[in-house]
Amino acid sequence: MKKVLKALVTIALVTCLPAAALAAPSDWPKKLTIGLIPTESSSHITDRYDNLAKYLEKKLGIPVVLKTSTDYGGVITAMQFKHIDVAYYGPKSYVEAALRANAECFVLEVLEDGTQGYHGVIITKKGSGINSIKDAKGKVWAFTDPNSTSGTLVPTVYFVKDLKLDPEKYFSRVIYSGGHEASIMSVKGGKIDIASTNDLDMDRGNGKLWNNEKDFNVIWTSKLIPGSPMAYRKDLPLSLKKALKEAFVSYKDKDGLKQLKLKGYAPASDDLYDPIRDQIEVKKQLGKK
Repeated sequence: MKKVLKALVTIALVTCLPAAALAAPSDWPKKLTIGLIPTESSSHITDRYDNLAKYLEKKLGIPVVLKTSTDYGGVITAMQFKHIDVAYYGPKSYVEAALRANAECFVLEVLEDGTQGYHGVIITKKGSGINSIKDAKGKVWAFTDPNSTSGTLVPTVYFVKDLKLDPEKYFSRVIYSGGHEASIMSVKGGKIDIASTNDLDMDRGNGKLWNNEKDFNVIWTSKLIPGSPMAYRKDLPLSLKKALKEAFVSYKDKDGLKQLKLKGYAPASDDLYDPIRDQIEVKKQLGKK
């Protein structure tokens, strides 16, 4: 249990609102703790969610705490042991959290163009001469986190099922970077040759940390992946779960959404992620061969 507490790092506590908190139902928690998977550095991701956290605090009438972890699994475990109430997951990490941590999705991200999903991509450095998977043979490859959808699950199924290749044998070295920002920056800096990430996280850093057009070749794009969900613990009060869903769907702050690179949030249900469960099963079956 101590390891769980150490792995989950509190990044931001929005100022308490004593007067507003008095209006919250008595069965609600005294504060709402939201966990964020580490798709990027802890400071970057909590900065992006700061506006949303302040909005939720005003809307719900209770303080909001943002927490991140050193890996995706830390957020799942934190929900399992009730250290967090709500979490931002990727599709695969949500499926794992639903199985292990009593998680239930209630909204998903809607991209700026209105798409309720995103794409996995495989990238290399512009000018590297690596313009295809064939060119990448014997190079250094990076997944992100074992529980990442676009960073690990989707490319693994693509490699093994479609290309009939084993990444561990095809590349000279396979590593896990820990997050999408880390993978993208490592490709840009020439520390790794090729990596899996997604178009949403590439867009979030575009013009700030890198330039999509000038820095990278996108050599493969996946089919649409269901949007990343927000999920709460099933054992939260029904009135709080209803209020959370209404708050996220009605979040329209232009500056906050610009930070998130989103148009907003839309209602979501657990069955939307059944295709991800199917891919996880395919990966398991492929691993047995």
